[in-house]
Amino acid sequence: MPWWGITLIVLGAILIIALVLLFIFGRKMQTRQAEAEKQMELTKQQVSILVIDKQKKKMTEAGLPEAVVKEAPAYARRMKLPVVKAKIGPRVMTLIADAKVYEILPVKKTCTVMMSGIYITELKSVRGGSVPKLPEKKGLMQKLRKKAEDLRAKKN
Repeated sequence: MPWWGITLIVLGAILIIALVLLFIFGRKMQTRQAEAEKQMELTKQQVSILVIDKQKKKMTEAGLPEAVVKEAPAYARRMKLPVVKAKIGPRVMTLIADAKVYEILPVKKTCTVMMSGIYITELKSVRGGSVPKLPEKKGLMQKLRKKAEDLRAKKN
């Protein structure tokens, strides 16, 4: 058998082993995530907050409690999180928001949200207005069609 044939067999075996390991690891992570979501669902409570500011910051720069930063894995400390500074009663706190909630959360308004610990999971209502809808994201094909239509309109 030629040398390139042996190399292809070895590379194929390595790829199969890698895929099996990724499948097993993915299953474990999926069960962990499901357990975490169940736990968050159990500890959810409705709270009225005044949103002061919202930014995307790294966990170490966000001003979160030291216990939260220590519990997070190393890769999560470097990622940017949607952080909300809000007044809950007399206290000003730094909270983490779900990505979908972060997009529609109004600044300088009183909101009723569902919270689990320091994590904002859902926006229930906004005082003095309605809950904004999540903006629709356009796909690649829609963007390309719009550009083509704009170019045709310019030519005509």
